[in-house]
Amino acid sequence: MASAAMLDRTDPELVPTGAALGAELRGVDLRRLDAAAFAALLDAWHRHSVLLVRGQSLSPDDLIAFSRRFGALDHAPIQENGRRFVEGRPELYVVSNVLGPDGQPIGSLGAGEAVWHTDMSYLPRPPKASMLYALEIPPSGGDTHFACMAAAYEGLPPDLKARVQGLKVKHDGTYNSGGFLRAGVTPTDDPRAAPGHLHPLVCRHPETGRCMLYLGRRRMAYVDGLDLAESEALLDVLWQHATRPAICWRHQWRVSDLVLWDNRSTMHRRDPFDAAARRIMHRTQVKGEAPPMA
Repeated sequence: MASAAMLDRTDPELVPTGAALGAELRGVDLRRLDAAAFAALLDAWHRHSVLLVRGQSLSPDDLIAFSRRFGALDHAPIQENGRRFVEGRPELYVVSNVLGPDGQPIGSLGAGEAVWHTDMSYLPRPPKASMLYALEIPPSGGDTHFACMAAAYEGLPPDLKARVQGLKVKHDGTYNSGGFLRAGVTPTDDPRAAPGHLHPLVCRHPETGRCMLYLGRRRMAYVDGLDLAESEALLDVLWQHATRPAICWRHQWRVSDLVLWDNRSTMHRRDPFDAAARRIMHRTQVKGEAPPMA
């Protein structure tokens, strides 16, 4: 995977995590990838679903430029305080618990737990990729966990695998992953009436061809066509299976880490951390080219 134009330090090395997903790419500067090196990175990402690249020096514009190599970018979603995005950089989403000089949060999601989810899956065409870049991290906590949805599907018992074929699940758009109500949404206690979008419960990855579960987030989810109790029971079984430690990987952040994940084939969550500590991350999202397909 070496390319003379891409390197400032050593030859790049891809080191799998040893878990069901994830690999670390070492010895690379993401600001200086030539076409061949980027193609190799893209292939590694498709194979491992999550890539970690440590020791990067990415300005906001550098992060946006690297992200655009994967496709067109989404604009950042509205923050809990009603702010839309960073001035002059609509693609940049700030994930932080830090308060600005005006006493308002400079970003979203606070310091609490962010539950298992797939980014923006309540949209008709969810983003295909997300990446997070660490600027400040707390002394402890705030780790991010990833779950492999291809391994989740492949490990289903045969009867359950047959049962989920052809089903669609409602991906709720009421709350974000931090549990905050989305701007302009009126909550309901009935998942069948909640805002969101139906997607196939079993999807096929457009690049790798692997089948995978596509669950989104548990809160207010609903399996279309089932009565509510049956839907809840089935989802409980699937979620317990899909978030087993055996098919997950935990990332402990360092400053200057960049993590890129495939939003189609993974779920992720964040551990809580001390609200008195500072955590500042920059995130971008790459638009999906098509809706998730069965």
